[in-house]
Amino acid sequence: MNTNHGIPFLDLVTQHMDLEEELVTVFRRALISAAFIGGPAVEAFEHDFAKFSGTQHAVGVASGTDALRFALSAAGVEAGDVVVTVPHTFIATTEAISQAGALPEFVDIDERTYNMDPAKLGAYLENECSRDGRGRLVSRRSRRRVTAVVPVHLYGQMADMDPILELAERYNLIVVEDACQAHGAEYFSRRANAWCKAGSMGRAAAFSFYPGKNLGACGEAGAVTTNDASLAQQVRILRDHGQAKKYYHDCEGYNGRLDAIQAAILHVKLPHLAGWNEQRRQHAADYDRMLDAAATNVLRPHVAEGSRPVYHLYVIRTANRDGMIAHLRAAGIGTGIHYPIPLHLQKAYDSLGYSTGSFPVSEAAAAEIVSLPMYPHLTVEQQERVVAEIASFTGACETVQLEAPELAETGRAR
Repeated sequence: MNTNHGIPFLDLVTQHMDLEEELVTVFRRALISAAFIGGPAVEAFEHDFAKFSGTQHAVGVASGTDALRFALSAAGVEAGDVVVTVPHTFIATTEAISQAGALPEFVDIDERTYNMDPAKLGAYLENECSRDGRGRLVSRRSRRRVTAVVPVHLYGQMADMDPILELAERYNLIVVEDACQAHGAEYFSRRANAWCKAGSMGRAAAFSFYPGKNLGACGEAGAVTTNDASLAQQVRILRDHGQAKKYYHDCEGYNGRLDAIQAAILHVKLPHLAGWNEQRRQHAADYDRMLDAAATNVLRPHVAEGSRPVYHLYVIRTANRDGMIAHLRAAGIGTGIHYPIPLHLQKAYDSLGYSTGSFPVSEAAAAEIVSLPMYPHLTVEQQERVVAEIASFTGACETVQLEAPELAETGRAR
């Protein structure tokens, strides 16, 4: 492997070097003021991130997991409830559901976008649930009340929200968006006849600012967005030990506050986010063009009609995933797998009772997906090299497949 000219899967250095003086300045300001928890830096970021997301409120918290947990609890999910989501996501989605006291149950994904399939959600609600004596929706699987649905905007593309929201209204369900990978993504809502930002369509939404996200902190951070003032206030209480006023606790809460230094760093980066997202879109278009021109025989990301993704990840599919990753690694090219084992097959969720075949679309995707290098400062030359190595690998595989029968026939003749 040529380490001198390697292409990393993710570059977190260049962005911070470009903004070094601004970032150092806000850090110094925090040192001088000693305002490390809450205060003007957090409030300024919350104000501007709410505006960016097209919502009335944003509440900074310690992580994306906290954001989803607090959003679910503040929206009314109670201990013992069922929250429906997808198995093809990071475990933080279901951890937040469990930590809110609820039970995750799954529906399968759309085979093109990898997001929640509204038809599968509809089938679950119609065929796998019933009404109890009080008219509440109950899962036949667990015999628990179904109260919420969490669509995950995976890889930077929003789920098909209109039909999901229509189902939620029909069955009286709370919708909380997992927007942790979708900062700035947009969806054209026919219901609203408008483009809507990720985080603005459900009762609330969760964002992660983990360093590798489109908008990343220099550590852990997250936020809840909502148009519901009372929900936003409840999240503020939950994040701060259940207190609306110091030492006066309305409930048992959590230590889930956003650090002021991280808020200040995010506030420096936020004005650049739209431009960074546009760079990601251009890189995705370049990958599309190059992969087609090279006839690589891999499945490119699908962009749904009425969708403006922000390409947190650029994910392709190939039948020989492990072989391709090994080939790219040998060429000094970093890759990722997001995610190799669906949640319903993870050891952590053995108790849920799912098995292989329960969600075939998620299982098939998990066996074939590869995430290619994707970040704003990726160059065309780097992309060309990535695609050239993919073409080299897929071409070699095709040659082996074409030659194998002839070699076998020659062997028999001998």
